[in-house]
Amino acid sequence: MILDGEVVIVSGVGAGLGAKLAARAAAEGAKVVMAARSTQVMDQVAKEVAAAGGEAVGVPCDVRKPEDVERVAGTAVERYGRVTGLVNSAYSHPGFHDLLATPDKQLRRSVDIILHGALAMTRAVVPHMTGGGSIVNVGTMSTRKPMRGEGGYAVAKAAMGCASQYLALELGAQGIRVNQAVLGWLDGPGVRFYLTMTAQQRGITEQDVYDEIAARNPLGRIPTDEACAGAILYLLSRYASEVTGAVLDVNGGEHMPV
Repeated sequence: MILDGEVVIVSGVGAGLGAKLAARAAAEGAKVVMAARSTQVMDQVAKEVAAAGGEAVGVPCDVRKPEDVERVAGTAVERYGRVTGLVNSAYSHPGFHDLLATPDKQLRRSVDIILHGALAMTRAVVPHMTGGGSIVNVGTMSTRKPMRGEGGYAVAKAAMGCASQYLALELGAQGIRVNQAVLGWLDGPGVRFYLTMTAQQRGITEQDVYDEIAARNPLGRIPTDEACAGAILYLLSRYASEVTGAVLDVNGGEHMPV
């Protein structure tokens, strides 16, 4: 088990990637503290993890609220004595608009959650990573391969990506690694909603839309939430002990950086 004995906080545990990641981290031996605004998914994941013999606890948290963030870090330390890993995947999409047409309130909300939320969580856990640790920020392929309608979301994620490199530089002396996993299309609830919406708009089947997207990458499929979680687990683990300030593209080969 690659995370045996680690204490990992997963911020942004929704029905897609966050839930799969928390469950897989626990299966790999980590003690997992989940954070999200809604408790419904976290409660279900905690039950599934406990049934499999693992440990996971959910803490209600809005990453825009300092008291919530501190409660998440405090829960990890109170229960397990330390924090060794953090995944920042709290998510807010401002809607599919051209960038200049994106409502300002929605854009600011995305930046608050994605960038400032990640910084707040990082600020809260770093004092407890006394023996070193690993932080993984979840990015999006939209920052590397622009797609119309994703501008507001991509801008917020790009800011987080820049912050990841500065944090890697600044926290390295403390033995804390900071990396970014840049994910593409994820075959989970969000993409399934997109398939349905697009199929209705264009008068074609959801399978047609899926096939168009899948044809863009060499593997010929849309990667699943659960499969992509594995890349994040790698960055958290001791196998990535010499990796920091890096960007790992996880998209089935749709985008291949030079």
